[in-house]
Amino acid sequence: MQVQRKPLDYTLLEKLTQTYGPSGNEHKVAVRIGEMVKNDADATETDILGNMIVRKKGSGKKIMIVSHMDEVGIIVTHINRRGYLYFAPIGGIRKNVLIAQRFIFESGVVGTVCQEDKKKTDDLTSVKLYIDIGAANEEEARKLVQEGDMAVFAGDYKETETSVISKALDNRAGCFIAIEALKAVSSENDLYFVFTAQEEVGSRGAKTAAYALYPDLALNVDTTFSYDDPKELEMHRTAMNKGVAIMVMDHSIVVSPAIKNWMADIAETHRIPYQWEVITGGGTDSGPVHLTRGGIPTGGLSLPVRHLHTPNEIAAKKDIEAAVDLLLALLENPS
Repeated sequence: MQVQRKPLDYTLLEKLTQTYGPSGNEHKVAVRIGEMVKNDADATETDILGNMIVRKKGSGKKIMIVSHMDEVGIIVTHINRRGYLYFAPIGGIRKNVLIAQRFIFESGVVGTVCQEDKKKTDDLTSVKLYIDIGAANEEEARKLVQEGDMAVFAGDYKETETSVISKALDNRAGCFIAIEALKAVSSENDLYFVFTAQEEVGSRGAKTAAYALYPDLALNVDTTFSYDDPKELEMHRTAMNKGVAIMVMDHSIVVSPAIKNWMADIAETHRIPYQWEVITGGGTDSGPVHLTRGGIPTGGLSLPVRHLHTPNEIAAKKDIEAAVDLLLALLENPS
């Protein structure tokens, strides 16, 4: 029995990925999501931390669907007399990914990351990086940027018949999956689609939203590592084109066997391709959610993505569609 739904509208994913929204500054993403769901939601609100909460009312179980809105980025810490911007990361970004990449500020100002020492080195831990926005000096730079301003990767959205490539697929792809499920779902359950703030810096929005809602069940929708590298050293782990990943464990949670097995049973019943996600590093909003108050039964759906936390993340359409199908089936067949 296959899930019945309309074809996915990938123009929504493009709009989501290209909307500015680093951790702590997700307002534009929340507004964008509000516009996308206004015809399908019974109520929307933005809470104190900036979470966008979208409700589809029902008389059954209270179910919380969690997808974080924020993306990794940088924050300006200092501007030197020559107009170069020094910065700190927002979320986990490796130095070797940063060098020579473009970043864009909320104002539209664009700069490129450079290193002070131009000598070739494999040891990037001691290398100092800065952003060059083309300013002639500090005075000119300060007309455009100030300390505390944030920037995100400049990474265009591109699409083929089988895949998408863009910055911020982590986790605008998760938001897209939740939105498409929200638009298509028919359920008696009381559904709260929560698009959370500040996941990349400690899952902060998820903590407060879960405490306020205290649902009967939570389902987290996020991205995960795709381990299909050229050497195929980890070919039996999560990878693109193998379907949606059902979370078993990450650094923040060990999922209850009853929940993960229910999710797998639903996937098999509806002939949805899936794989198991077992990772020893990294965490998601599912971590703080399942520890809220007296505990919340929590499961996770993950989308395998290559090159996470770079301007060129890649995901397979078949995996995105499997994630939408599984989320729909779970919401319509609660445990």
